[in-house]
Order: sequence, then structure tokens, then C-alpha cells
Amino acid sequence: MPSTHTSLHYHLVFSTKDRAPLIGQDWRDKLHAYLGGIVRNLNGVALAVGGTEDHAHLLVGLKPTHRLADALRDIKQGSSEWVHKELCRRSFAWQPGYGAYTVSPSNVERVRHYVLHQDEHHRHKTFQEEYVEMLRTGGIEYDERFLW
Repeated sequence: MPSTHTSLHYHLVFSTKDRAPLIGQDWRDKLHAYLGGIVRNLNGVALAVGGTEDHAHLLVGLKPTHRLADALRDIKQGSSEWVHKELCRRSFAWQPGYGAYTVSPSNVERVRHYVLHQDEHHRHKTFQEEYVEMLRTGGIEYDERFLW
């Protein structure tokens, strides 16, 4: 085959440091737009960005040349620097870890809807409940002692 064809979509999830409610409703949309812009600057595609006061969700398309860990580092570092500089919120920080889940093309629209409707979803579940459910659904082993 003379060319390469890929469909690499990821659902990325990461929280604020100590899951503190640091993301204000008044600037959340700006943060989400900025997160999407970082993905685009990495030559990726931001299909959806959402979240609440203590975490963010991104549905992204990346190229096979992207290293996932590098992309997450750039997304988190760049957005944290932006919050410090543009919004003067020096206490803002992301937690060190993240969740990254592959998304099949047949599930992209479902995950996109999920990401964009986080406020609605979190009327019924905490971030911790949501994340543990994502780990279990994804078949990812974890130790609760090191999760939070």
C-alpha cells in the first residue's frame, strides 16, 4: 500500500490539582477554546472540549507521529501558562496525571456529545465516580490508593 490511512481519536481527561474547583464558570469557555487551539497548533483536531470546575475532557484526533504523552504535556502546560498570564490566576494548576482512551470512529459522535454536556452529566455524578467508571468500562486496572 503506497499511502497511510489512520483514524486516531482519543478521549482525554485530566483534573485540576487536588481536584480543586479552580475553573470558574465565567472563563471556562475561554479555557476550552484555548485547549482546542493548543490541539490545533499541534496539528491535531479538537472535535470537542468540555468539563466542569475541576476537570477537562477533550475529544481529539491526532496523527500517528504524535506522542500522546508529549501532546498531553503541551496541552496542560500551555493552558496552565495561559491561565496564569491572561487570567492572573496564579494558583491554577493541573494534576500531574491524565486519562487517555481510544475512541472508535463509530463512537466519536457519542463521545463528542458526552464531552460537550459535562455540566448536565455532573448533576448526577462526581468527577471521581465518573473517572472510576471510565477506568472500569475501559478495562483499565488501577489501585484506588494511587488514583487521587
